[in-house]
Amino acid sequence: MSACHTAPTDDGSAARAVRTHPLDPPTTAEIALAVGAARADGRLGERTRFWGATLDEAHARRVVAGEATGVRIGLVAMTAGGGAAWEIDTLITGETAACTGWRPLDPRRPGITSDEARAAAQACRESPAFRAALARRGIHDVSLVMIDAESMGGFEEKYRDRRVTWGTVWHRTTEDDNGYARPVQGVVPIIDMHTMEVLEVEDHGVIPVSAEAGPLSTGAFGPDRAGLKPLDVVQPEGPSFTVDGWQVSWQGWTFRVGFTHREGLVLYDLEFLGRSVLKRAACNEMYVPYLDANSTQYRKNFFDWGEYGAGPLTNSLSLGCDCLGVIHYFDGVHLGGYGEPVTIGNAICMHEEDASILWKHNDLRRGVNEVRRSRRLIISNFQTVANYDYGFYWTLHQDGRIELEVKLTGIMSASGIEAGAEAPYGRIVAEHVQTPIHQHYFGIRLDTAIDGARNRLVEEHAEAEPDPALNPYGNAVRYVREPLTTETGQRNDPGTARHWRIESADRTNRYGDPTAYRLDIPDTTRSFGLPESVMSRRAPFIHQHVWATPYAGDENFIGGQYPNHAEPGEDGVHVWQRQERSIDGVPLVVWPVLGVHHLPRPEQWPVMPVEAIHLVLTPDGFFDRNPALDIPDPAAARGAGSTCCS
Repeated sequence: MSACHTAPTDDGSAARAVRTHPLDPPTTAEIALAVGAARADGRLGERTRFWGATLDEAHARRVVAGEATGVRIGLVAMTAGGGAAWEIDTLITGETAACTGWRPLDPRRPGITSDEARAAAQACRESPAFRAALARRGIHDVSLVMIDAESMGGFEEKYRDRRVTWGTVWHRTTEDDNGYARPVQGVVPIIDMHTMEVLEVEDHGVIPVSAEAGPLSTGAFGPDRAGLKPLDVVQPEGPSFTVDGWQVSWQGWTFRVGFTHREGLVLYDLEFLGRSVLKRAACNEMYVPYLDANSTQYRKNFFDWGEYGAGPLTNSLSLGCDCLGVIHYFDGVHLGGYGEPVTIGNAICMHEEDASILWKHNDLRRGVNEVRRSRRLIISNFQTVANYDYGFYWTLHQDGRIELEVKLTGIMSASGIEAGAEAPYGRIVAEHVQTPIHQHYFGIRLDTAIDGARNRLVEEHAEAEPDPALNPYGNAVRYVREPLTTETGQRNDPGTARHWRIESADRTNRYGDPTAYRLDIPDTTRSFGLPESVMSRRAPFIHQHVWATPYAGDENFIGGQYPNHAEPGEDGVHVWQRQERSIDGVPLVVWPVLGVHHLPRPEQWPVMPVEAIHLVLTPDGFFDRNPALDIPDPAAARGAGSTCCS
């Protein structure tokens, strides 16, 4: 059986189309009911646009506790002409829905939908000024021109009262050409997103468009590499996990899978061996600043989740290509820009993988080798944000570890450059093409529940023992604990082996220490923007690598609720922590920030091999000993004797 024909498990999509638990994501029927109730109210008009349908998770928790009923779904809607926008609360009971609240919203602030982005691109193609700018570059067939609608964040300038976007422009020579290989440098259309009017077209001077193609199809750069034999993943008895709707059980783990408009994949209520670990886990925001002052790059600083939404950008995954093995899929549902529910088939992939050695010891004296192989469970999804592609892989291990791996791939954003010119803020990767230095920041939200609801955060690092009487040989190193009692932000420091312990405020292990999980962030970067720069002021959360706040129902997104057209720095975790609330023995939210500083390489063009960054949560005194001593001997399981090397 070849890799592209590995069999999926029964995906259960029909069962998940009906709500079986209050935390299940909104179904297509529920979204339709919520939108119908909003339209029936009469305030929206005929040409309403929508940005997102969101399950009220706090209400869902109250339903679980028996304190409430029904399903609450929040909508964001705006009139097409931009006169008004609202947050709308709806309550669904059975097969009926009613609006329970309307809150006015600045019409500039909702995120950009894919429908709006397509409409803005078409408006550019119909603009005489835009067509004239292209003609000056020898481009006359505008149907082959790609325009990506980019958020204006921090650079509204004379259009501060409008909901505007700007366009990056790319040229294709044919319909099936990879346009991202040919940036059209210097042409910047500014579009009003409410009226779809092209307000102006900046022209910063003609630079030749590259003649080099960047095809990605097989065989495009010569014959395929020979010698690759089939590699099949076979589980003749099926996978070791069980699925009931959105509930999953595997190797001592239980959790719920979720899907939201803003964050995409979410995990809820993670427990290991019957003990709670996390209440909620998700990539909460992605911020991408570009570090090049040229005319088609300097505005680029995106809140990809807050300004576009991870849900609508989620890929439909393919068996044997995106996912290999015996796969269980979850579909995703989101609200389209004009109010229709949209289903993404196979939005989330779940499968097991062999992960090499879990633990091993070869007893040379007795001639006994004890080995246990590691099995891991991976829950993943992929988002495509125009040129870039991002994979989010949550991995659960048999020893209680939780890992998030973020995979970066796709096509680097490029700009045009004169032949023979230097690229001081990037790298030349093709004729007339340079890719700028940029950064990717991933703000993670972890609602912690280490052995219960009351947790605390402790910073730990290594220090040499300073007392000569205690350190006569100069080799004594102690670990230093610093309890963080009020909400805070912290920088990572690998040079001091810095990590953080998320501790239970109520449980201790047999050694008298609080039960805990350790948080390690091996992949971080600092911001290099000047303090007065838009990127530094607009996303202050990137200046620390770990934030901690007490849970608050209205503090949901590390970079703020509505970053589109926000005043730089007006909302987000850096604002909340000014309250100096206690984080000692409270329902705790920890906000790690992963980062990568991307200096491009020619080997990453025209498509980037995956670069991966990680976050790791590891039991640290949560157990009294190795919790994976009960994993079966792989040789004994095959009937090959009592030990692997007997």
